[in-house]
Amino acid sequence: QVQLVESGGGTVKAGDSLRLSCAASGGTLYRHTVGWFRQAPGKEREFVATIKNYGDSKYYADSVKGRFTIARDNAKKTVVLQMSTLKPEDTAVYYCAAGTGLITSSLRDGARYPDWGQGTQVTVSS
Repeated sequence: QVQLVESGGGTVKAGDSLRLSCAASGGTLYRHTVGWFRQAPGKEREFVATIKNYGDSKYYADSVKGRFTIARDNAKKTVVLQMSTLKPEDTAVYYCAAGTGLITSSLRDGARYPDWGQGTQVTVSS
């Protein structure tokens, strides 16, 4: 089990960028598949992006493809979510999640990730 800490949320205007980071408290994430999920008020949690362990394959939700980039920052031992061209509909609490042994078909399913952070709020005003 790994304890995750997100940072980087905030309030921005439409079209702006934000960079979220996910760090493992007291450890590293290089052995883990790490995903970002978000939950807007009154809506279900949804998949945003994930980066697999051992090869770093990346997967994105259609709604963020081309605007968000997930990557590992090996120097800082974090996984970052670079968000560009933000839209008001991107407003949500963003969570990072980690797991090992996830297969490709399960990467978008939050229930497959055992470890979760507390979340960081992202608010995009129009």
